Amino acid sequence: MTQAQTKGQETAKGQETTKEQTLQQHHEKAAEHHEQAAKHHKEAVKHYESGDDKTAAHHSYVAHGHSEEAREQEMEASKKYAITQGLKK
Repeated sequence: MTQAQTKGQETAKGQETTKEQTLQQHHEKAAEHHEQAAKHHKEAVKHYESGDDKTAAHHSYVAHGHSEEAREQEMEASKKYAITQGLKK
């Protein structure tokens, strides 16, 4: 099975797997989601400026989703760090 196929299976339900990821992987995923959110926010601005509010709202909504995914990855990294430092059991 290819890495892309594995990733597709992990995200098939719209959620990323977090059980096996390292701290670095969580931070990388968070950064990717932040970049995607920024991309969609910029697209939203373009559409709002052109008067296409429906498409702009769509991009805003997608950006929000990426921001939430980034936040989840950040929280998972924080939890793993706390566990490795003996701060959380």
